[in-house]
Amino acid sequence: MSLWNTAHPWLHDLVSYEPGKPIEDVARELGLKPSEIIKLASNENPLGPSPKALTAMHEALERANFYPDGGGYYLREGIAQKFGFARNQVILGCGSNEIIEFIGKAFLNAGDEIVVARHAFVVYKLMATLFGATTVEVADPNFAHDLDAMAKAITPKTKEVFIANPNNPTGTLLSQAEIDRFMAKVPDHVIVVFDEAYYEFLENPPDTLKYIREGRNVVVLRTFSKIQGLANLRIGYGLAKPELVEVLQKTRQPFNVNGIAQAGALAGLLDDEHQRKTRDITIEGRDYLQREFAAMGLDYVPSFANFVLVKVGDSKAVFQALMKRGVIVRDMTSYGLPEWIRVSIGTMEQNERFLKELKVLPNLAIREPVPA
Repeated sequence: MSLWNTAHPWLHDLVSYEPGKPIEDVARELGLKPSEIIKLASNENPLGPSPKALTAMHEALERANFYPDGGGYYLREGIAQKFGFARNQVILGCGSNEIIEFIGKAFLNAGDEIVVARHAFVVYKLMATLFGATTVEVADPNFAHDLDAMAKAITPKTKEVFIANPNNPTGTLLSQAEIDRFMAKVPDHVIVVFDEAYYEFLENPPDTLKYIREGRNVVVLRTFSKIQGLANLRIGYGLAKPELVEVLQKTRQPFNVNGIAQAGALAGLLDDEHQRKTRDITIEGRDYLQREFAAMGLDYVPSFANFVLVKVGDSKAVFQALMKRGVIVRDMTSYGLPEWIRVSIGTMEQNERFLKELKVLPNLAIREPVPA
């Protein structure tokens, strides 16, 4: 008898998340030297971790024989102080993805619903499917969340709404006014999750923490993977009212966040200079790529994050061709965007290398020049 006869039926057709290809895999598969390859696929920090985080992690390695602080006291305290909360309003995760899983474990049952934008982070749907819940995808004109339509999609079956801001993979941003108007319509039984993995790249980010201070059923997710440059450590955090964090803590495995990650995250959290340098290089590189895309006649989505979504024609073919040239980007076919790729902002040298390789590819989706 097949195990699928006893496993949860909703798992059978679940498609696993496909991360950006690692440099090591591409080098091995194509016979390239790792030093010849640049990866602009996973929205990573091209500057690497904060020097202060590196020092803290090296020191933590000396204590690798001990279990980590299961409660994450110092990191949670540091996060709480930075944003004006209490420690019991902070939960740590093995990446912010794990906190999405905590929310599912705590609130989702078979037959429940979550509401997301059509082109939002695919992990929301994957996690909902794990618990037998249905994902209601709402159209997003111009690749931006339509919060009015998402509010109308909420029903008595809706348990969670996910809002990524800036959104991955489109890079679009919601205004404070749009968010406030949406929150005024959300019924109390719904958990609203604001995924703010890229909020540090914004000069004037919308204030979603105010809803937590008001006692709303809101979770704000943030990560150390992006501007902090600690993606390899898998560490993120969530902010919520104490009762909601208490519920989520019940779903967490002991020692889910390792001590080396906690030490690096705390040091990186406090390194404002490294974050500023990362923000500056990101904005410079993003503006450069978008100017070049416009000059090439390629459609792109103006971005507020550390990546740009650009229309190239056949995304799989472009992805493969660039990879053979030692440049890894992200094919967006799995997001229902078979003509688009997402390219992360790298150093200026990496950005220039990407454009050089892109420009020699044939059959790009170049717009016809508009007659004068």
